[in-house]
This record gives sequence, structure tokens and C-alpha cells, in this order.
Amino acid sequence: MIHMHHIAVNMNSCNYENLMLKPGETSNLPSKYDQPAPARKPTMITNTKEKQQSNQGVQVISRAVDILRSMKNEHKGLSLGQIANRVGLARSTVQRIVNALQAERMIMASSAEGGFRLGPEIQSLAEAGRINIAEMIRPDLTQLAKQTGETVDLAVYRQDHMVFVDQVVGTHRLRTVSAVGETFPLSTTANGKAALALLSDDIAASLIARELNAIETPKRALSDIIREIEQIRKDGLALDINEHTDGISAVGAAFKDSNGLIYALSIPVPSHRFDAKKDALCAALHASACKIEASI
Repeated sequence: MIHMHHIAVNMNSCNYENLMLKPGETSNLPSKYDQPAPARKPTMITNTKEKQQSNQGVQVISRAVDILRSMKNEHKGLSLGQIANRVGLARSTVQRIVNALQAERMIMASSAEGGFRLGPEIQSLAEAGRINIAEMIRPDLTQLAKQTGETVDLAVYRQDHMVFVDQVVGTHRLRTVSAVGETFPLSTTANGKAALALLSDDIAASLIARELNAIETPKRALSDIIREIEQIRKDGLALDINEHTDGISAVGAAFKDSNGLIYALSIPVPSHRFDAKKDALCAALHASACKIEASI
């Protein structure tokens, strides 16, 4: 007779004895039901949903930016229908995004009739992100003054004149110096004419005509100055040969910053040495202006 409780069984390389239990005994053997359930492999459903939500979020942001841009320069505001037409979205979609932007003060009601315009929060963000161009490009002005030995001016276009905002004085004993904050006309200065070349034909012509009308005996005709502005647009450089101040000549180049403001660099030089340096000054100024424009 074979006694089963003395049989040794090899199970998964482990020896388990006394498989047959005596009455009242409990088993110490591991049960398959005691083992933890194997972890399920993650499905692609969660990842797909996350990607879809991410894409939808990006799309909403893009649409909101389009709506904000559609209101640029629209001080009287736009209706929901006008916004929808400009951005190519359904009116109901525009309504939802506009409500969210209005809650964040990015846009505001412009009239009782329901129009909308850019809000105070946009203005606040724009002011916080404004770059001080004078500080940013001062190393370029310094390098240009060192390279040429002449004074380098930076001016900004303001409505109907140029305002000097920075200056690096040249090394020559006889040099031109203007005070920061001083204003200059457009049609008789190198920086002014360079700025005019970046304006539309109508605006430039109107500004030039206004200056000529304020002069009792203009030295040049409107058509002559307009032709010069057209040439400046091609060359990228403007000249002032004894126009604004007798004995002072200058070369100028203008550029726009990221906000669309027009700035102009100029190198004023006593006329008696301008002709000999003209080509070198023009080349140096053009290279510096191109570098600055690319960096901003």
C-alpha cells in the first residue's frame, strides 16, 4: 500500500511535501487565487483623448488670437457678425470666445449696440512687453560712431515730426550735437525723409505738403520731394545736403520696431568733410540699420 502523504512532488522547482492533509490541517501551499492579478497594459484610448484635448486647446487659443487681431485699429469696435466674417468662424463660436475674452478684460464693449474692442488688459500687457529700442540698440550706435568717428543720432517719428531719443557723440573736435528730446521736420532732414519713405504715399505727401505750406518761400516743390522719397524707398538711405542747416549734411536710414513705430538713424557731419566720407558713411549706416532691423 502506497502512503500518499509521504510522496514528495516537484512543482515549479520547489519541493512540497505532505500534499495529502490530515484531518484538521490547513495547507501552506500558495494558491493561484492568492497571486496578484497581472497589470493590464495601458490602452491607447487615454492617450488619444489627451491628444485630442490638447489639439482643441491649441485651436481655441489660435482662434482667440485671430479675434483679437481682427480688432486691431478698430477703435469704434466690431459687432459679432463683423468679427465672424473677418476670422471665418461661425457666429456662435465667436460668441463663446468673445465671452471668455471679455471675462478676462482682453476685450470690452465699445457701444450699447453690442460692439467690441480691445480691452484694458491688452493695453497693460503691451505696455509691460514694450522694448526700449534706445537701450536695446545703443551698442550699435556706439559701434557706428566708433567706426565712422562721427556723431550718430536716433530719432522716432511722432505724428508730423522727428524726436531725438538718443545720441552717441563722435570723436572729431568739430562735430554736430543735438539735444535729446529736440524735434526736427520731416522733409528737410535725413532721418525725417527716411521715415517718410516708410509711410504710405498719401500720408507722406500730406505731411510734406503741410510743411511746405508753413514755409513762406519753399526751396523745393512737392513733386520734387516726393520723387526723392520714392528713390529713398529703393536705396534705403536718405540724404540732407545743407537743407535743414547750412553747413551740415547727413545720411539717414529708417526702420520699424515690432510695434510698427518708425525710428531713424542718422549721421550728421560738417559739410566740408561730408563729400569725402559720403560713400563710407552710407555703407556703414546701411549695414548697421539692416542689422538692427533684423534683430528686432
